[in-house]
Amino acid sequence: MNEITERIQKEINSVIIGKSDVVAKVLMAVLARGHVLLEDVPGVGKTTLAVSFARTLGLETRRVQFTSDTMPSDIIGFSVYSREEETFVYKAGAVMTNLLLADEINRTSSKTQSALLEAMEEYQVTVDGRTYELPSPFVVLATQNPVGSAGTQLLPASQMDRFLIRTSMGYPDVESQLNILRDRHHANPLDDITPVVDREELEELIARTTAVHISDPVYRYVVDLVQRTREHEMIELGVSPRGALALCRMAKAHAFVEGRDYVTPGDVADVFPDVCCHRFVMSARARMRRCTDADAAREILESVAAPQIRE
Repeated sequence: MNEITERIQKEINSVIIGKSDVVAKVLMAVLARGHVLLEDVPGVGKTTLAVSFARTLGLETRRVQFTSDTMPSDIIGFSVYSREEETFVYKAGAVMTNLLLADEINRTSSKTQSALLEAMEEYQVTVDGRTYELPSPFVVLATQNPVGSAGTQLLPASQMDRFLIRTSMGYPDVESQLNILRDRHHANPLDDITPVVDREELEELIARTTAVHISDPVYRYVVDLVQRTREHEMIELGVSPRGALALCRMAKAHAFVEGRDYVTPGDVADVFPDVCCHRFVMSARARMRRCTDADAAREILESVAAPQIRE
């Protein structure tokens, strides 16, 4: 395993107890310059996860609690007239940060949700005809509650496609729950987190992740998997070219965290469900048969032969 990424995970795992797999996935997404959708019930530590990553990676973070009256200007900012300067001055919104925690993103209007599209895809925002670059790196960690749909607006497929991965923390096991209670009896473990890298060092890690090699047989494997999603009888809308690129980026990050400078078919298979399941639009037939996106992903991985390459 890569020494630096191992230290980062160790520091975060000292706070996020029993969820090392989720911590690893989010770290991979950050290294791949991607955004994360956490689909989870309240109270399992989503905010704590975001703050832990921000402090360990030396990033600035902001949190927005999305509600029905949240406006696009709250997210991307607005222009206000300044008498002193006799011109309109840009007032930055919550998006001007390194790590944006978008809490319960599905509880706001479609208009406000769409305000994030340009930021997530192009790492910039446009206000009153002027474009402003976002800080680098920029990561959106969004959450949505799958239990209870009152007052929620489903994220459109176009926005789901902009999240690199979708994952879930879930409840901790019994032993982890005991450790959480003990650790928080007298103090908050977040107070003891120390930065492992700063922003410049993180940018270097991201560059090294981007440089990880993918061979032609592995590219072919990615294409075969993606093509199979478009032909699967239970999937109405499969993975887009953007999704295929996301699969490659996440596979590179998986390889880098594992300490390799090249991608194997195993890297692709390991990240395939997290990258692709939320991009599926399941058919009416699938809903009738109670076939989930996870079931379809598992069938696709079993049906597409992985290439044999030398490591």
